[in-house]
Amino acid sequence: MLQGDYRSLFRGNGIDLVDLREYQPGDDVRAIDWNVTARMDTPYVREYVEDREITAWFLLDLSPSVDFGTVDSERVKRTVLIDFVTTLARLLTRRGNRVGAMFYGSTVERIIPARGGRDQVLRLIADLLSQPRLANAPFTDLSPLLDAGQRTIKRRSLVFIVSDFISAPGWERPLSLLNRRHEVVAVRLLDPREIELPDVGSLIMEDAETGEQLYVDTHDAAFRRRFRDAAQRREAEVNGAFGRAGVEALSLSTDEDLVRAIVRMAALRRRRRR
Repeated sequence: MLQGDYRSLFRGNGIDLVDLREYQPGDDVRAIDWNVTARMDTPYVREYVEDREITAWFLLDLSPSVDFGTVDSERVKRTVLIDFVTTLARLLTRRGNRVGAMFYGSTVERIIPARGGRDQVLRLIADLLSQPRLANAPFTDLSPLLDAGQRTIKRRSLVFIVSDFISAPGWERPLSLLNRRHEVVAVRLLDPREIELPDVGSLIMEDAETGEQLYVDTHDAAFRRRFRDAAQRREAEVNGAFGRAGVEALSLSTDEDLVRAIVRMAALRRRRRR
């Protein structure tokens, strides 16, 4: 299923089938798919696109906040990030494309030049797995990562920015500038407990980046409501920034199956392009 659906995320080489649609006056009759036409009892045509080799870059936020995850999901956002990058890098390089990456912790710490082949994927995975987790760091600022992407990536590329987008303000402008030169997809990492707190009693919550601790009582319905409202405001702000920058945004949750998430992403991009 994944092999068939991920094509709308990126293209390979040669001539690739994009979709089927109903016949319209003026369409080339040679493109009619007679098997589908017979089943649907109305003419359908095949749509194709000429593909060229593409270069894909992964701009990866590995700041302390991506090491958050809850017991229910048994996964942290960093695990989801690694699984996502591994899967897409393998799919891309199998079709002759090249992949590169940039790692951001507290600064841009590593740049892996874009190359093709199985060895490139293995190197990318190994470097991701060996990247140390930061116990604390200055509050995340994604602007340097986006600026580095704009400086480093010379040829037009498909750029995946994988982050939870918990960042200091100011990243919207460099994101917009990056999107002018490249096809940019923002992949947002989420955990359900960042959006809504369960009623589990008293907790000590710690900021993953600053180390600041706060005692909270989740029995307090008013507190849980304020937390939910604040999360919804943050969602609206981040989604608004994506919209103003003209960047397509997709989400990956720690409680979601990765293959289903990628298929969902592909289907969403296909619908938006129609």
